[in-house]
Amino acid sequence: MTKLATICYVDNGESLLLLHRNKKENDVHEGKWISVGGKLEAGESPDECAIREIYEETHLKVRKMDFKGVITFPNFTPGEDWYTYVFKVTEFEGELVSDQDSREGTLQWVPYHEVLEKPTWEGDYDIFKWILEDRPFFSAKFSYDDSNRLMDKQVTFYQ
Repeated sequence: MTKLATICYVDNGESLLLLHRNKKENDVHEGKWISVGGKLEAGESPDECAIREIYEETHLKVRKMDFKGVITFPNFTPGEDWYTYVFKVTEFEGELVSDQDSREGTLQWVPYHEVLEKPTWEGDYDIFKWILEDRPFFSAKFSYDDSNRLMDKQVTFYQ
């Protein structure tokens, strides 16, 4: 089965907004620091999903967003291939949701120089680098085994 989702990196010019997944039970991302985002709803475009998910998870309203790439995660959850649309948000407005109102974890502005020190998926370190380096549009594939170890990765950058 195919799942469609967004991965959204919110950038304030000196830090990335990351979500420490420390609240949901049986969370495949438990304990990891990841970006915000989520599954596309029926009839929703990737852009609409990104804007909705960012607002739902952070209470920030997107003013400027760039489409950075697509990442495929074969069999990321049992029997499901995930195709994710990656966005970078550089202009937004609003007040960040409080910790008690965040359902999935703790949101934190992480300075650029600390982003790669946070525990996350092995492949996410590459994505963080691509976002921080403002690399050109990319298509990537990350394959993990049943123990959540990265087994293979491929990427193509487009000009």
